[in-house]
Amino acid sequence: QVQLAESGGGLVQAGGSLRLSCAASGSDFSINAMGWYRQAPGKERELVATITGAGTDRYGHGVQGRFTIARDGAKNTVTLQMNNLKPEDTAVYFCKAEGAFSLREGVYLDYWGQGTQVTVSS
Repeated sequence: QVQLAESGGGLVQAGGSLRLSCAASGSDFSINAMGWYRQAPGKERELVATITGAGTDRYGHGVQGRFTIARDGAKNTVTLQMNNLKPEDTAVYFCKAEGAFSLREGVYLDYWGQGTQVTVSS
């Protein structure tokens, strides 16, 4: 079992900044890619940013240049620095981690955090 602890969400004015953090914990586990997704009311969940264990990052539409994703040395924590926030960034942000391959399920396991609210006022 892997649990993802998220922090850093909150309410900010447009143009402000927030830093989201996500730490993976559990018994025996390994993590490859980690990242953040977000879901606004009435919309589908979308990619914000991901980063692999090798350090390759990928960003969703509309955030590159404003958001920066990074991993710690232990590769069990991911941070998302969000600058110049806009009202359209308002959403619930979910941390995601890709774990080990499960022989029982035949897939690489994905773990999700509970979500943290980010609200940007105009």
